[in-house]
Amino acid sequence: MVLLVPHYRIAEAAGLLGVSDDTVRRWVDGGQLRAQRDAAGRLVVDGAELAEFARDQARSTPDPSGVGRSARNRLVGLVTEVLSDRVMSQVEMQCGPHRVVSLMSTEAVHELGLRPGVLAVAVVKSTNVVVETPGEA
Repeated sequence: MVLLVPHYRIAEAAGLLGVSDDTVRRWVDGGQLRAQRDAAGRLVVDGAELAEFARDQARSTPDPSGVGRSARNRLVGLVTEVLSDRVMSQVEMQCGPHRVVSLMSTEAVHELGLRPGVLAVAVVKSTNVVVETPGEA
């Protein structure tokens, strides 16, 4: 069984990296990202190389807490919305391009001073992570 590594056209790579097509072309022209021509003559980037490039380019906002934790998934962002009743609250954060929603006690929201505009860190520690791949069209 031969597993083929997917290739992504420049526009697809740009969408996955959250940048413009021109930025990806500049990276290719500058030698930071390798590309090749596919059978149709289109410029494409190898999926494994794109994944490594994405990991190398990823910049996260420094965690302001200065606290060491075993959880590796720490997302720094801004609180964008807090919906509360007497007992429970829903806190929404924007962490870079990621929207993170947490359910917690209203007491915890008050203790932490969570409200729109507050800098916060979402810490995710889970043994259950669902991974999906796009379906075939």
